[in-house]
Amino acid sequence: MRASPEHSDEELLRLTAAGDADAFAALYRRRQAGIYRFALQMCGSEGIAEDVTQEVFMTLVRDSQTFDPTRGALASYLYGVARNQVLRRLEKERHFVAMADETAEDGDAIVSTHLVAADDPLAELARSELIETVRQAVLALPVHYREVVVLCELHEMSYAEAATALGCAVGTVRSRLHRARALLVERLREVRQRDAAATTDFDPLRCFA
Repeated sequence: MRASPEHSDEELLRLTAAGDADAFAALYRRRQAGIYRFALQMCGSEGIAEDVTQEVFMTLVRDSQTFDPTRGALASYLYGVARNQVLRRLEKERHFVAMADETAEDGDAIVSTHLVAADDPLAELARSELIETVRQAVLALPVHYREVVVLCELHEMSYAEAATALGCAVGTVRSRLHRARALLVERLREVRQRDAAATTDFDPLRCFA
């Protein structure tokens, strides 16, 4: 049986385990981008995200028998492997790297596209700055809060899918996400207040003094 777009992830994995290179390529094309975005959103480093993505799929080929379909979908398994790899790298690096430029779609799950007018360049700039502020706020969250925000908000996973990826109870995901949202709201409120204070103190005439 040859790999085709109609095959499920699990079917592609079975074909991969049987030595079908086309099946692995199809599975890689299907899941690579999501795994990379997850790793990048978790650590803020393109280099780490690339390494993690490579390791995830190497692990899949090397240890495919560790995937248990009775415990959840293959996608959740892959995110779980990626999460473990990210945590190892963060522990090793002991620091966060500034978030590299991305397309706006990664922030759209949190920042509404209706906040600004699309044909207003100043408004678009404000929107980009807001999205970047949200990204940085997510990166500043403790890891156990950050991962549920990335999975549930940015990757739109269900609580059950996220729980499978993280190896915890659904209730734990729900409670952590609730707390993470509260922390994000507080952080963004602080940023708005600081920006408002800076605007109030700004005197344009000083530029010409």
